[in-house]
Amino acid sequence: MVENLIYLAPAGAILALAFALYFAKSVKRYDEGTEEMKTIASAIREGARAYLRRQYSTVAIFFVGMFILLYVFVFLGYLNVFVPWAFITGGGFSGLAGFLGMSVATYTAGRTTNAARTSLNSALRVAFAGGSVMGLAVVGLGLLDLSVWFLLLDWFYAELPEIERMQMITSTMLLFGMGASAMGLFARVGGGIYTKGADVGADLVGKIEAGIPEDDPRNPATIADNVGDNVGDIAGMGADLYESYVGSIIATAALAVAAGFGMEGIIVPLAMAAVGVVASLIGMAFVRTKEDAVQSELLKALRKGTFISAGLIALVSWVIIVAALGWEHIGLYFAVLFGLVGGLAIGLSTEYFTSHQYKQTRNVAESAITGHATVIIRGFSVGMFSIAPFTLIIVGTILGSYAAAGGIGDFNMGVYGVGLGAVGLLATLGITLATDAYGPIADNAGGIAEMTSQEPIVRERTDALDALGNTTAATGKGFCIGSAGLTALALIVAYSEQIYIIAEDLGMELVLDLSIINVPTLIGLMLGAMLPFVFSSMTLTAVGRTAQMVVEEVRRQFRDITGLLEGTAKPDYSTCVDICAKAALKEMLLPAAVAILSPIIVGLLLGVEGVLGLLMGALLAGFMLAVMMANAGGSWDNAKKYVEEGNLGGKNSDAHKATITGDTVGDPFKDTSGPALDILIKLMSMVSLVFASFIMQNTLMM
Repeated sequence: MVENLIYLAPAGAILALAFALYFAKSVKRYDEGTEEMKTIASAIREGARAYLRRQYSTVAIFFVGMFILLYVFVFLGYLNVFVPWAFITGGGFSGLAGFLGMSVATYTAGRTTNAARTSLNSALRVAFAGGSVMGLAVVGLGLLDLSVWFLLLDWFYAELPEIERMQMITSTMLLFGMGASAMGLFARVGGGIYTKGADVGADLVGKIEAGIPEDDPRNPATIADNVGDNVGDIAGMGADLYESYVGSIIATAALAVAAGFGMEGIIVPLAMAAVGVVASLIGMAFVRTKEDAVQSELLKALRKGTFISAGLIALVSWVIIVAALGWEHIGLYFAVLFGLVGGLAIGLSTEYFTSHQYKQTRNVAESAITGHATVIIRGFSVGMFSIAPFTLIIVGTILGSYAAAGGIGDFNMGVYGVGLGAVGLLATLGITLATDAYGPIADNAGGIAEMTSQEPIVRERTDALDALGNTTAATGKGFCIGSAGLTALALIVAYSEQIYIIAEDLGMELVLDLSIINVPTLIGLMLGAMLPFVFSSMTLTAVGRTAQMVVEEVRRQFRDITGLLEGTAKPDYSTCVDICAKAALKEMLLPAAVAILSPIIVGLLLGVEGVLGLLMGALLAGFMLAVMMANAGGSWDNAKKYVEEGNLGGKNSDAHKATITGDTVGDPFKDTSGPALDILIKLMSMVSLVFASFIMQNTLMM
């Protein structure tokens, strides 16, 4: 009877995809507005699709090469025959989720602008419906991928005893998460370089040099900037969270076997994910607000849906755990609660440090009165200090989940509880990701309103949605980073368990020494702590180079196209779009190579102890750096919005110019380097898992 709960996962996947289709169709039923609005929206849509086609074509070459390499490892006896195929499906579904969400988002922005001509609530509903497609596509495709592979492997290994069968299934499924991780990295890094190269370039010449408004149609980089919002903040973010979602469930399933549970322990995270789909759909129904709402009321409307979803998951998870594992393991239910509460606390903490409703970001704005440098200094200080509560929340979640699950007496039970905490944190992903994807849609809607010279009330409404979108996007990034920390920790523990399984299969005697005075472990820790900084340097440099090319092109057009700044001639948007696309595809390769090759090289030189040190060092340093960059960038962005609302002199004041500088510095922090770090720490863990057998048999340290 309990085993039938496994079918909740494919049922949840079908339900999520069905409602994603429903929301996609409902968005298209709204009017897209005037012919001019349709033209601008179409240009953004075509630019986004063109970039993703080029990106996916480039990434396809990598996936074909990796597929061949993995099959070579299969023939050499290092990998299971299913791994190359699962690698392809993981990457393919991740990319598909991002593509579907982005495609609908590009149809939604213009319709949001048109709805804003009627009312604020109408615009909110349209934008949120478009974002909901992204959230539901990610959870639906993720659950579908997991369900199909689980049922296939369960059938294939049906002749084995249950514990051995579950061990084979989870060991295999752990390895195919690398496909989703690799796709997530390419999407986040490539999309991030594209969007911020265009955004920074457009701001430097348009707002600072030429003194024209943001999203002014005279700026040749405007379309590229709006395209970038979609390929980076929607497609890239979707692929990123798809990987976290799948990775947390896979790792928890593997830890269930180590904790002594069989099928029942694996069913729990899959069933919870399915319940999360239903809870998210119910929460989405509560997202609405009154006309002329202020930002705090808009935020309350979105937060209400998330809180309702979390409450429903909390109630139903109790039933699932008692039914699957019995009353004697009720502590695991409290581990789930710690994850749920941790996820909500991360959102509130991020909101406090990035929303201009609170003093931290207002202080950043007020520092602009004394100049550009003080804005930069104050923004950095906000980002750095925000690490403290964020870390305390994650530490509390880990400790609470571990202790509640019984970790004080049984380590394996404790880490299974931590895995369930990660699943609990991500259980609301359907609605959490919808509120995050809503942000870029609102941003694009504001751009379309500006480029089509809508009445001031329309721009006021889209600006209100955009300001809220900045906060929800920052909250979403905090959610990404927090989930990445818990997922990466679960993956590292699963890696250490997998090493012992491989050693037993190979007849090797393995004793790990992970003490700080063990040289391979210490060197691994130091190298791991170094990597996030090197990785961030590469991505920041890539954005800087791309922005420089955009700046030169925009300056050329302002100089050479007669009447452009006067509004009597049209800019060449396509050249800027092409510059950003080419640069993003070229610049994303080196950071990806560092993430994939570093665990293999360190493993061959220092052995599995060095790899474990590397993973822990990257987790700790990457986690802290990602929080600082995301929150500093979000604070700078909303400080600018605060001034633009008429405070401290308003637009075109000296304070406004200073906050523009802060926003420009913060753009690659919060939208390129920071978000990419959470994929870095998970991808390194996945690569370590896939190549564990090869490393153990070929390392210089064994």
